[in-house]
Amino acid sequence: MAGQGDGHARYAELVQGEGIFKTVFKAIKTASRGQGLERVFITGVSPVVMADISSGYNVAKNIYLEPEFNHLCGFTEAEVTAVLQQVAAGCHFSAAQVTEALTMLRTLYNGYCFNPARYEPIYNPTLVLYFLGAFQKRCQYPEEMLDSNLAPDRNRLLYIARVQGAEALIAAALNEQTPLTVATLAQRFGVAEMVASEQNREALIALLYYLGVLTLTGRNELGEITLRIPNLVIRRLYAERLAELLLPSVRDQDAGQLVARALYQRGAIEPLCSFVEQKILRTLDNRAQGHPI
Repeated sequence: MAGQGDGHARYAELVQGEGIFKTVFKAIKTASRGQGLERVFITGVSPVVMADISSGYNVAKNIYLEPEFNHLCGFTEAEVTAVLQQVAAGCHFSAAQVTEALTMLRTLYNGYCFNPARYEPIYNPTLVLYFLGAFQKRCQYPEEMLDSNLAPDRNRLLYIARVQGAEALIAAALNEQTPLTVATLAQRFGVAEMVASEQNREALIALLYYLGVLTLTGRNELGEITLRIPNLVIRRLYAERLAELLLPSVRDQDAGQLVARALYQRGAIEPLCSFVEQKILRTLDNRAQGHPI
């Protein structure tokens, strides 16, 4: 679905008609009707796919949002702390160093929640294991805090960014002061609904949640579900995608890094202000003439 060119056509071949994916689910459904398959647990399949295969597998019970499964796909802080202490002991780290490492892990990898009734954040297991593996091997933090195994998350955001209306959504997600909200979290919606028009904002938000790049934070005073970017690592992916949208030219992206470096290293804010005025604000103004952000 996220592929270039005929990606949508290839996706349709898999899930529609007698496509391979739909055929597999139909076979599982048939086998569960007293033909030897008593119980099925499926994970890693988005509601987009489940909606698009239609009657191919319409007998599943959706447990995405049930509170007892919130910790199923991640680590609690107690679990992370226990393992971190063991690794740190082998490296002869002090209690202060353990606290520093835990604070870093919390900022970078914590924050996922899968139940809107109560906010109980959990850690991304892929990222935690990546960090602890490097930490245990060399007794120091990995140089790159984002595991390359999360590269698919970049591709997902790239795909979402190409959908009409998603550019404004990515910018809104980066605004910490105003969380994204939906009346209900859509649980079945096809790809056709998602890309049909700019009015499918709630479907896009739900898809970002199911892809793991948004998470639940509870409900607001109106009873709406609130969502935000889970942690700093995923926020970086959003920022990179927004930068590429605003500055499609590689030359402009390089120039932006130079003025940012001048600010970090020397406190020189004038080049950054000039760059924002000449590149960012003009881009936003041009886009606003076409459609509001």
